[in-house]
Amino acid sequence: MELIPLIAVAIYGISALRKSLDTAKQLPIWDKVLSKVWMGSIVFFALSLIPALEFIGDWYSKLIYLIFFITVYLLRDYRPELFDTAKSTSSDKVYLMRDYRPARLLSLAIVPIGIVYLITHAFTWLTPAFAQENHAYFDTASGFAILWLIGFGIYAIVRIKKERKLRLKMQEETEIAEARKAELEHLVTERTNQLTQQKEELEMALTELKATQAQLIQSEKLASLGELTAGIAHEIQNPLNFVTNFSELSLELVQELKEEIEKPDLDKDLVHDLMNDLSQNQAKINHHGKRAASIVTGMLQHARTSSGKKEPTDLNALADEYLRLSYHGLRAKEKDFNATMKTDFDETIGNVLVIPQDIGRVMLNLITNAFYEVAEKKKQTLASGQDYEPTVAVRTKRMGDKLLFSVKDNGNGIPSSVLEKIFQPFFTTKPTGRGTGLGLSLAYDIVTKGHNGELKVETKEGEGTEFIVILPV
Repeated sequence: MELIPLIAVAIYGISALRKSLDTAKQLPIWDKVLSKVWMGSIVFFALSLIPALEFIGDWYSKLIYLIFFITVYLLRDYRPELFDTAKSTSSDKVYLMRDYRPARLLSLAIVPIGIVYLITHAFTWLTPAFAQENHAYFDTASGFAILWLIGFGIYAIVRIKKERKLRLKMQEETEIAEARKAELEHLVTERTNQLTQQKEELEMALTELKATQAQLIQSEKLASLGELTAGIAHEIQNPLNFVTNFSELSLELVQELKEEIEKPDLDKDLVHDLMNDLSQNQAKINHHGKRAASIVTGMLQHARTSSGKKEPTDLNALADEYLRLSYHGLRAKEKDFNATMKTDFDETIGNVLVIPQDIGRVMLNLITNAFYEVAEKKKQTLASGQDYEPTVAVRTKRMGDKLLFSVKDNGNGIPSSVLEKIFQPFFTTKPTGRGTGLGLSLAYDIVTKGHNGELKVETKEGEGTEFIVILPV
């Protein structure tokens, strides 16, 4: 019956071992082995309580040694298939005790006492006399083994608890990280869907904006054509008046010449003079007719869609044409407007390869803006009683392999606060209804993209502005 406490300790020890090592999760196969040993210990404990079965104690001791040997062997070379027919390979479980630190610590605590008891019983069984003579040494070794078991066992238990806390903390952090990861993935998916929807909305808005911009560009062209129409109507009236007047004079001269020829005493000198006058009138009619035709041709060139093909063009003639048309266009709207026009054309530039319709639009836009600025300043000076003479100057100049065309006015200048915005589409300082904000933007694109040139501006508030076009030749 003296083995009953030992058996009870073994039962408790196995239960504590399973709990401390968390074998159900960390060593599932070992948990099965220990559970069977635990159940066997309970059976032995129950049988040992029967007085007639005292011999079981000896078998129990032998069983303990057998289990110890098996444990040491399995610790050295453990094969899961010995106990697990399913041969699980789950990556979240440890199947080798040597791969599980808490199991190694407890094994190191148990192994010395097992070895001591093994040696002691081996000598007792093989050479009882020797064992009896040296029992003191065996008892001392057993004492040291027990102290080792107690000390290292306490250390192992403390380490196991710390590692368990650390493992639980890491597991908690992992779960938090996984939850955060899932949350971030959800946010990323949601944000991606939002961005995709915004992209589709922006693409739709861009399509609508391009369509609107195309309409506004066409409106800008029609607006510039309207500016031309007023100037053309005023400008073409002069040659038409000349044609009408000289036609009437020519009719009178023809009638007078017929009457003179029918006279019996023909005055040859008078006939000659009449013929000269008639010839001069016809020349003037021809000149002013061509003048009207050139004005109409310029209007048609401006109105038609650009072919994008560069043609040899007389920029001096083109600039002079648009200068007068812009001036008369403004006078057609404001009868009392007058301005001084100055030209400084370099006659050496000759014909230049440009797209005439496009460069004509640039010139018309810059010159029209210049006249608008001086007209506005004239109104302001009239209200304040100041003396002011509106002046617009146009010049051309060859500079090596480049050609300069500039339009300068003595208006109010451009405020520094808006200077950087003047070439932006839809930006305008004119009142509502007076501009689309596309004139300078179109001019900038025509010069820089269509002709690989430069469009610069020099301005000083209160004194005026000069737009400078530089084209490669």
